[in-house]
Amino acid sequence: MRVSGFTFLRNAHSLGYPFIQSISSILPIVDEFVIALGPCTDETEKMVRDIGSPKVRIIHTQWNENMRTDVKLRGFAYGQQKSIALFNCTGDWAFYLEADELIHEDALPVIRTAMKNNLENKRIEALVFDYIHFYGNRNTYAWSPAWYRTAPRILRNNIPAWAPKGLFFTIMKNHKQGRYPRAAHTGAQIYHYGWVRSENHMRLKTHQVHKYWSNNIRDVHYADIDGKILREFKGKHPKLIQDWLPEAHGIFKADLHHTLTNKERKHRIALVIEKILRVDLSKKHYKLVK
Repeated sequence: MRVSGFTFLRNAHSLGYPFIQSISSILPIVDEFVIALGPCTDETEKMVRDIGSPKVRIIHTQWNENMRTDVKLRGFAYGQQKSIALFNCTGDWAFYLEADELIHEDALPVIRTAMKNNLENKRIEALVFDYIHFYGNRNTYAWSPAWYRTAPRILRNNIPAWAPKGLFFTIMKNHKQGRYPRAAHTGAQIYHYGWVRSENHMRLKTHQVHKYWSNNIRDVHYADIDGKILREFKGKHPKLIQDWLPEAHGIFKADLHHTLTNKERKHRIALVIEKILRVDLSKKHYKLVK
């Protein structure tokens, strides 16, 4: 069994991503790690090369700066870059990890076993992970239908799959239509640290990438959130990320005077429904095979 890891990067260092820790977190279980590297004005490429692993393969890319940002095409520039990396993977499985996501070292054998056990089951086109979205500090995570709780991150690499947007993959049924992949669960988690970066890094990112997602720039203040969705994290972070994480005491404090948005009110109602009916109303870009 051959396994490819892949991602895309552009100015990841100046935007505060823990991309070296992210890549390094799955290097032990992949045979190659493919990076679609866009034009950078910082130290991102040098830092990638300094990893010093023969598994890492860089593909220099260009970004379509003229991509429209209407509703149907939001995030498509990201999907293009992700697909470029995917199309250059040579493994039986292709393992996608974003620059602010890590795998815990204890989960590596579990993931390897899931890939082995499903290798010959052609019905399984993808493998799914649970997500922990850290928010504000290392002790806090967000739990709401607004924050996807599961996502497929490993794809079978001999089927026609691509990324129409930044957040998911589709399997092509024919030349005109796509569908979500049929998937099994890995039994593992992905640790997402994008919202633990400093607010300055997050604001810089928002200003640089908004044109690929929206015509409107939204300023970032971490405290402007519904405190009801914030929970205390009581587990252990991956060893690779611990030095990167700022020290913190207690759960992150939301602004007590924060005015709920319409979406936040909707998600509060969804949380109540989930509790009563014991269902998960978060978005799923896959079909679980039972």
